[in-house]
Amino acid sequence: MTKWAAIARRIRVPVGFAFAALYLWLPKPSVKSICAGAVLIITGLAIRALASGHVRKNEELTTSGPYAYIRHPLYLGSLIMASGFALAARSWWIALMTALIFLIIYVPVMLAEETFLRQRFPQFEDYAGSVPRLWPRLTSLTSVQGSFSWKLYSQHREYNALVGSVALLVALAVKLLRNSN
Repeated sequence: MTKWAAIARRIRVPVGFAFAALYLWLPKPSVKSICAGAVLIITGLAIRALASGHVRKNEELTTSGPYAYIRHPLYLGSLIMASGFALAARSWWIALMTALIFLIIYVPVMLAEETFLRQRFPQFEDYAGSVPRLWPRLTSLTSVQGSFSWKLYSQHREYNALVGSVALLVALAVKLLRNSN
Protein backbone atom coordinates (compact mmCIF):
# COMPACT_ATOMS: atom_id res chain seq x y z
CA MET A 1 0.00 0.00 0.00
CA THR A 2 1.37 3.40 -0.91
CA LYS A 3 1.87 5.95 1.81
CA TRP A 4 -0.92 8.15 0.42
CA ALA A 5 -3.33 5.19 0.16
CA ALA A 6 -2.70 4.39 3.84
CA ILE A 7 -3.38 8.01 4.79
CA ALA A 8 -6.44 8.17 2.53
CA ARG A 9 -7.82 5.00 4.10
CA ARG A 10 -7.52 6.53 7.58
CA ILE A 11 -8.96 9.94 6.71
CA ARG A 12 -11.80 8.98 4.37
CA VAL A 13 -14.45 8.84 7.11
CA PRO A 14 -13.38 12.07 8.89
CA VAL A 15 -13.13 13.81 5.50
CA GLY A 16 -16.65 12.59 4.75
CA PHE A 17 -17.97 14.11 7.98
CA ALA A 18 -16.15 17.39 7.35
CA PHE A 19 -17.53 17.46 3.82
CA ALA A 20 -21.04 16.80 5.17
CA ALA A 21 -20.73 19.88 7.39
CA LEU A 22 -19.59 21.97 4.42
CA TYR A 23 -22.32 20.36 2.36
CA LEU A 24 -24.97 21.75 4.70
CA TRP A 25 -23.58 25.26 4.29
CA LEU A 26 -23.18 25.50 0.47
CA PRO A 27 -26.31 23.99 -1.11
CA LYS A 28 -29.03 25.84 -2.96
CA PRO A 29 -31.57 23.02 -3.21
CA SER A 30 -34.87 23.07 -5.05
CA VAL A 31 -37.70 20.58 -4.83
CA LYS A 32 -36.69 19.20 -8.24
CA SER A 33 -33.00 18.91 -7.33
CA ILE A 34 -33.80 17.10 -4.07
CA CYS A 35 -36.15 14.67 -5.83
CA ALA A 36 -33.69 13.99 -8.68
CA GLY A 37 -30.82 13.60 -6.23
CA ALA A 38 -32.89 11.26 -4.06
CA VAL A 39 -33.30 8.88 -7.02
CA LEU A 40 -29.52 8.59 -7.35
CA ILE A 41 -29.04 8.38 -3.59
CA ILE A 42 -31.54 5.52 -3.31
CA THR A 43 -29.86 3.76 -6.24
CA GLY A 44 -26.44 4.10 -4.60
CA LEU A 45 -27.81 2.91 -1.25
CA ALA A 46 -29.36 -0.14 -2.93
CA ILE A 47 -26.07 -1.04 -4.64
CA ARG A 48 -24.16 -0.62 -1.37
CA ALA A 49 -26.74 -2.65 0.57
CA LEU A 50 -26.65 -5.48 -1.97
CA ALA A 51 -22.84 -5.52 -1.98
CA SER A 52 -22.66 -5.37 1.80
CA GLY A 53 -24.95 -8.39 2.07
CA HIS A 54 -22.52 -10.45 -0.03
CA VAL A 55 -19.02 -9.42 1.01
CA ARG A 56 -17.13 -11.47 3.58
CA LYS A 57 -14.22 -9.11 4.20
CA ASN A 58 -10.82 -10.77 4.45
CA GLU A 59 -12.39 -14.27 4.58
CA GLU A 60 -12.89 -15.00 0.90
CA LEU A 61 -12.73 -13.37 -2.49
CA THR A 62 -16.33 -12.29 -2.95
CA THR A 63 -17.52 -12.88 -6.50
CA SER A 64 -21.26 -13.26 -5.89
CA GLY A 65 -24.06 -10.72 -6.18
CA PRO A 66 -22.90 -7.40 -7.60
CA TYR A 67 -19.27 -8.57 -7.30
CA ALA A 68 -19.95 -10.79 -10.32
CA TYR A 69 -20.34 -7.63 -12.43
CA ILE A 70 -18.00 -5.14 -10.78
CA ARG A 71 -15.01 -5.44 -8.43
CA HIS A 72 -15.94 -2.45 -6.27
CA PRO A 73 -19.73 -2.17 -5.96
CA LEU A 74 -19.46 -0.45 -2.57
CA TYR A 75 -17.41 2.35 -4.13
CA LEU A 76 -19.73 2.56 -7.14
CA GLY A 77 -22.69 2.85 -4.76
CA SER A 78 -20.87 5.56 -2.81
CA LEU A 79 -20.05 7.45 -6.01
CA ILE A 80 -23.67 7.30 -7.18
CA MET A 81 -24.87 8.44 -3.75
CA ALA A 82 -22.37 11.31 -3.69
CA SER A 83 -23.46 12.32 -7.19
CA GLY A 84 -27.05 12.29 -5.96
CA PHE A 85 -26.18 14.55 -3.05
CA ALA A 86 -24.32 16.91 -5.39
CA LEU A 87 -27.38 17.02 -7.65
CA ALA A 88 -29.73 17.52 -4.69
CA ALA A 89 -27.58 20.41 -3.42
CA ARG A 90 -27.60 22.13 -6.80
CA SER A 91 -24.07 23.43 -6.29
CA TRP A 92 -21.18 23.18 -8.74
CA TRP A 93 -18.75 23.58 -5.83
CA ILE A 94 -20.17 20.52 -4.14
CA ALA A 95 -20.07 18.57 -7.41
CA LEU A 96 -16.42 19.55 -7.93
CA MET A 97 -15.45 18.70 -4.34
CA THR A 98 -17.27 15.36 -4.62
CA ALA A 99 -15.28 14.46 -7.73
CA LEU A 100 -11.99 15.56 -6.16
CA ILE A 101 -12.60 13.62 -2.95
CA PHE A 102 -13.42 10.51 -4.94
CA LEU A 103 -10.31 10.83 -7.12
CA ILE A 104 -7.90 11.84 -4.36
CA ILE A 105 -9.13 9.61 -1.54
CA TYR A 106 -11.27 6.76 -2.81
CA VAL A 107 -9.39 5.76 -5.97
CA PRO A 108 -6.06 5.22 -4.11
CA VAL A 109 -7.86 3.22 -1.41
CA MET A 110 -9.54 1.10 -4.09
CA LEU A 111 -6.20 0.38 -5.76
CA ALA A 112 -4.60 -0.48 -2.41
CA GLU A 113 -7.45 -2.88 -1.67
CA GLU A 114 -6.77 -4.60 -4.98
CA THR A 115 -3.10 -4.99 -4.06
CA PHE A 116 -4.16 -6.57 -0.75
CA LEU A 117 -6.63 -8.90 -2.51
CA ARG A 118 -3.96 -9.97 -5.04
CA GLN A 119 -1.64 -10.94 -2.19
CA ARG A 120 -4.31 -12.68 -0.11
CA PHE A 121 -6.27 -14.48 -2.82
CA PRO A 122 -4.36 -16.03 -5.75
CA GLN A 123 -7.57 -16.23 -7.81
CA PHE A 124 -7.95 -12.42 -7.71
CA GLU A 125 -5.84 -12.01 -10.86
CA ASP A 126 -8.30 -14.09 -12.94
CA TYR A 127 -11.24 -12.30 -11.32
CA ALA A 128 -9.71 -8.88 -12.07
CA GLY A 129 -9.10 -9.94 -15.66
CA SER A 130 -12.75 -10.73 -16.24
CA VAL A 131 -14.63 -8.27 -14.01
CA PRO A 132 -14.28 -4.49 -14.45
CA ARG A 133 -13.10 -2.30 -11.60
CA LEU A 134 -15.76 0.40 -11.34
CA TRP A 135 -18.15 0.27 -14.27
CA PRO A 136 -20.35 -2.85 -14.24
CA ARG A 137 -20.14 -5.49 -16.89
CA LEU A 138 -23.79 -5.68 -17.93
CA THR A 139 -23.33 -7.70 -21.11
CA SER A 140 -23.73 -11.00 -19.32
CA LEU A 141 -26.39 -10.45 -16.69
CA THR A 142 -27.07 -13.97 -15.56
CA SER A 143 -28.11 -15.57 -12.34
CA VAL A 144 -25.27 -15.33 -9.86
CA GLN A 145 -24.17 -17.78 -7.20
CA GLY A 146 -24.53 -16.83 -3.57
CA SER A 147 -27.31 -15.07 -1.76
CA PHE A 148 -27.82 -11.82 0.08
CA SER A 149 -27.35 -11.98 3.86
CA TRP A 150 -29.07 -9.54 6.20
CA LYS A 151 -26.63 -10.71 8.86
CA LEU A 152 -23.67 -9.50 6.76
CA TYR A 153 -25.51 -6.26 5.96
CA SER A 154 -25.96 -5.70 9.69
CA GLN A 155 -22.39 -6.75 10.60
CA HIS A 156 -21.03 -4.21 8.12
CA ARG A 157 -23.35 -1.59 9.67
CA GLU A 158 -24.49 -0.55 6.22
CA TYR A 159 -27.66 0.85 7.80
CA ASN A 160 -25.50 3.83 8.83
CA ALA A 161 -25.38 4.92 5.18
CA LEU A 162 -29.17 4.87 5.07
CA VAL A 163 -29.52 6.83 8.32
CA GLY A 164 -26.91 9.39 7.25
CA SER A 165 -28.53 9.80 3.83
CA VAL A 166 -31.96 10.38 5.31
CA ALA A 167 -30.50 12.91 7.77
CA LEU A 168 -28.76 14.85 4.98
CA LEU A 169 -31.88 14.84 2.79
CA VAL A 170 -33.97 16.11 5.71
CA ALA A 171 -31.37 18.83 6.34
CA LEU A 172 -31.57 19.85 2.67
CA ALA A 173 -35.35 19.98 2.85
CA VAL A 174 -35.16 22.15 5.98
CA LYS A 175 -32.70 24.46 4.23
CA LEU A 176 -35.05 24.67 1.25
CA LEU A 177 -38.00 25.54 3.50
CA ARG A 178 -36.00 28.18 5.40
CA ASN A 179 -34.77 29.77 2.18
CA SER A 180 -38.27 29.96 0.74
CA ASN A 181 -39.54 32.06 3.67
